[in-house]
Amino acid sequence: MHILRSFLVILWRIWFYILMAIPIIVFFPFLLLFTSRTRFYPQFFMIARWWAYFILYGMGFFPKIRRERKFVKGESYMLVANHTSMTDIMLMLVAVKNPFVFVGKKELVKIPLFGYFYKRTCILVDRQNQRSRKEVFDSAQRRLNNGTSICIFPEGGVPDDTSVLLDSFKDGAFRLAIDHQIPIVPMVFYDNKKRFPYIFTKGSPGKMRVKIKEFIPTKGLGQESKKEIREKTREVILQELKSDKLF
Repeated sequence: MHILRSFLVILWRIWFYILMAIPIIVFFPFLLLFTSRTRFYPQFFMIARWWAYFILYGMGFFPKIRRERKFVKGESYMLVANHTSMTDIMLMLVAVKNPFVFVGKKELVKIPLFGYFYKRTCILVDRQNQRSRKEVFDSAQRRLNNGTSICIFPEGGVPDDTSVLLDSFKDGAFRLAIDHQIPIVPMVFYDNKKRFPYIFTKGSPGKMRVKIKEFIPTKGLGQESKKEIREKTREVILQELKSDKLF
């Protein structure tokens, strides 16, 4: 019975990658157009949100979103969340209507089809290259000037140890938020590790809950406040994960 269940889960997870590819293939000409110029990014973002809905519902995932505060149209934010699954990308796109770009690791460029458009639309970080920090700052500045928000998973990746509830946070998101004087938005993904972990024989359909917490302001702060803001943000997310209140 266990072997049969594992086999069915593997087939279901393969279906995830098929779902990822179908909209990209169907909308390929439009995606090429909308990623050719920065000014077309809102149109690309609209398709990306539809893509995310298509994948989540196609897998039997049902997003449940609770907001402690609403976003203001046209304003920029630094979005941060715990990182446990590939579905974090889709859930973030579903949860936030304001256009934003991901700051992510360069390695994801290698994923067929997805990687091509990921490279064209996201701010890529090469952790082996010291110049990458300056390039990220400049790219973020251009995006923020256009009213686009930034999304970073501050753990820097999914922890190898699956028992870790929330890994330590890296500085990048908080340095950028202070540099650009934009609010930090802590977001909590409760269920993604259970629903679609990186273990290929595990996972199940069901609810995917998100809570958007009260924004943390950075106006008037300098880089000397970076550590305090980083730890405050992590504590907000950690306490939510520990309490795991049902909704």
